[in-house]
Amino acid sequence: MSFARMPRVVALVVGAAALLGALAAPAPAVTIDLVPVGNAGNANDPATGNLYGGVAYDYAIGTYDVTIGQYAAFLNAVAATDTYSLYNGSMATDLNVAGITQTGSSGSYTYSVINNGGNSANRPITYVSWFDSARFANWMANGQPTGAQSSTTTENGAYNVNGATSGTAPAKNVTNPNTSALPTFFIPNESEWYKAAYYSPLLNSGSGGYYTYATQSDTAPGNVIGSGSNQANYYTGSGYSVTQSGTFSATQNYLTDVGAFSASGSFYGSFDQSGNVWEWNDLTGTAGSSRGLRGGEWNDFALSVSSAGRLTAVTSDEQDFVGFRLASTVIVPEPSTWVMAAGGLACGGFSMWRRRKRA
Repeated sequence: MSFARMPRVVALVVGAAALLGALAAPAPAVTIDLVPVGNAGNANDPATGNLYGGVAYDYAIGTYDVTIGQYAAFLNAVAATDTYSLYNGSMATDLNVAGITQTGSSGSYTYSVINNGGNSANRPITYVSWFDSARFANWMANGQPTGAQSSTTTENGAYNVNGATSGTAPAKNVTNPNTSALPTFFIPNESEWYKAAYYSPLLNSGSGGYYTYATQSDTAPGNVIGSGSNQANYYTGSGYSVTQSGTFSATQNYLTDVGAFSASGSFYGSFDQSGNVWEWNDLTGTAGSSRGLRGGEWNDFALSVSSAGRLTAVTSDEQDFVGFRLASTVIVPEPSTWVMAAGGLACGGFSMWRRRKRA
């Protein structure tokens, strides 16, 4: 088992044909920065009752949450007629997290990133359901096509959602029917998400173990934006991270740019898996009427942003504190001229949605 930290990855290919096609084609609208997660075969975290964290294979996970800018590019590619409601009007009107406006009429909708107390493009997208997230994963796995929401753009790929916007989430496809290959992007299952956040093979004298926070710490983080270690976007004694005040304002943005806490990554190099927004996960990966959430958010206390923080939700829920990141199974180290290409409970009391606004 290698304990070396692996290099960051921004290129994905499925076979030589996919790579050559990517090199000949224009750069894609969205590039997903990924970090490899190695040390396959690690044990589950004993603190979870040995339920989460063990993964028997290598994979990659998004360095950051999917951003407002990336989601706007997705909408402009497939939502001129927003058949399956990928856009939520609160993405423009809820100023705590707003970032995307929709203009035009059905058949000619366009989407723009808005300035909400600063450039919103690099903040995490919110108000996305599990089905919205799965459709984004399908679009990425299908090579970012442009057109109506159909089986070759959003309705199949990593997941066969086939027009559904609520109810049972399907299991991930073994093969993407549009590429006849492994799905290159998908929503991580709970153990994949948990390992990337909290595991380090260096703990326990090199036998491996888990931190309490995704900042490589067992001590609750601070919440000061910048290059300080062990920091995250959540509510502490000093108040909200963005304002450093405990006073809540309905017109204040509270999201931070992804990676804003630049010295507070996980062992593998992912950022913001403690705080900013809760993130969808696929639980065990089997089909089901609910899906998991991990990581906590800007309006949570330390317990929620720790490894003990865990929620489940129905697949149609869209909230101002929920986003997602993608994972991948196929990795190629980054040559400078390549682009990303898509080829060819531990805490049962956290099982319900809740919302609070501080006066």
